[in-house]
Amino acid sequence: MHWDRVVGEYLAFLTAIGRPKTTCNLRRFQLFYLAKSLNKPVEGITHGDLIEWFAIHDEWKPETRRSYRAAIRGFFAWACETGRIIDDPATKLPQVRVPRAAARPTPEAVLREAVATAEPRVALMLRLAAEAGLRRAEIARVHTRDLRHGAGGAQLLVHGKGSRQRVVPVTAELAGLIAAGAGGHTPGVGDRGWLFPSERGGHVTPHWVGLLCSRALPQGWTLHTARHLFASKAYRGTRNLRAVQELLGHSSVGITERYTAVDDDEMRAAMMAAVA
Repeated sequence: MHWDRVVGEYLAFLTAIGRPKTTCNLRRFQLFYLAKSLNKPVEGITHGDLIEWFAIHDEWKPETRRSYRAAIRGFFAWACETGRIIDDPATKLPQVRVPRAAARPTPEAVLREAVATAEPRVALMLRLAAEAGLRRAEIARVHTRDLRHGAGGAQLLVHGKGSRQRVVPVTAELAGLIAAGAGGHTPGVGDRGWLFPSERGGHVTPHWVGLLCSRALPQGWTLHTARHLFASKAYRGTRNLRAVQELLGHSSVGITERYTAVDDDEMRAAMMAAVA
């Protein structure tokens, strides 16, 4: 069975069930890399082949290894279920444990300086991460029509990972900047409505959002660490982990826990309570 055809059919399946284009592109790259490395037909791949292939990539970080495992398990499970192969060689691939990383929020003083000195649209990108918890891909896709007005104030419809949407509250100031097109969109002029329009049409790419924000921040701090700042402050102010999970668009509370840093004063207070 030729890899080009079967991978193409699998990607069509992923698209049909609503997987985002970014996921499909990643799976295409991963599966063709596997095919090129093993140089065997799809039906000729064995469990031993896969184990050996993972073993020779000892330079991979746990996150990379886990991503490839997910891609390969998904592909071969689909191929087996649809009758393209008889046995699934990926069924018993070992799980990959990813060490829990500590939260690393951008210091508030660092963020304030970056927002104050960045050009207006980049400052707004930074604020959407630090004040509303948006990812770079979510920032790229903000549209002026995404503003809502709830009973408690302004809200923003966020287009999240996996085509999932959520509505998050935003300050009146942020809502005003979005409505005014402070990211470069001029309301009513040739309207496409994207808050951060691209010169080529449509909205800017998530990669470009991340790059612009990284340039505005000191080395070592990113848009992602600004999101960590939002998570940490939101949790510290409410102690409501479920609310923070919903704001960030996480699939589990466990992921949210990795975003919420505990500051030194809180740890000292906890220690003093334990020894009192």
